[in-house]
Amino acid sequence: MAAFCVGVTGGVASGKSEVTRRFEALGVTVADADLAARAAVAPGSDGLAEVAAAFGPQVLDADGGMDRAAMRRLVFNDDDARKRLEAIVHPRVRAMLQAQCAQAPGAYAIAAIPLLAEGGREAYPWLQRVLVVDVPVAVQQARVMRRDRIDAELAARMIAAQATREARLAIADDIVVNDGSLDALQAQVEALDRRYRAMAAAAD
Repeated sequence: MAAFCVGVTGGVASGKSEVTRRFEALGVTVADADLAARAAVAPGSDGLAEVAAAFGPQVLDADGGMDRAAMRRLVFNDDDARKRLEAIVHPRVRAMLQAQCAQAPGAYAIAAIPLLAEGGREAYPWLQRVLVVDVPVAVQQARVMRRDRIDAELAARMIAAQATREARLAIADDIVVNDGSLDALQAQVEALDRRYRAMAAAAD
């Protein structure tokens, strides 16, 4: 059981997934907020029943699952609808992440939470540390354009829709700077792994 939990976050195209993959390769359990969000509204779940009750049958597909495209259209330009959806999904996601981390074998566990800065660190009082994967905005924009094959304007809008780089760094206990080589990234991850194992042992 891992009593020591580290939240990992970062902006779009910062390399969060690459960082968490490298922690997993070192034997660390990673609980993923994106997977938990899907599970929270999976077919047959209480979460999906609550979504259907709040928004009506038009947000369900022919198989009774959530029609994600319809849901996106509904909440995209409607802040109230988005907040209602978040009020259903987010508490379930936080509970799932906390349970997965608590049940994880090993010295510590990681919760991968892309929107940690947006939701506020106080929503995750069970995290002992927050690790921010950081890149300069220009690097982020170039990566998004290359990854998604989009133009600079759309990439800039995607970045602007998230918390600022400064807001993410303000909640960081630790920072991985991911604008160099994969070898440099690996060295940073291994150093943090040693630090977290030592912190977890000291907290026992």
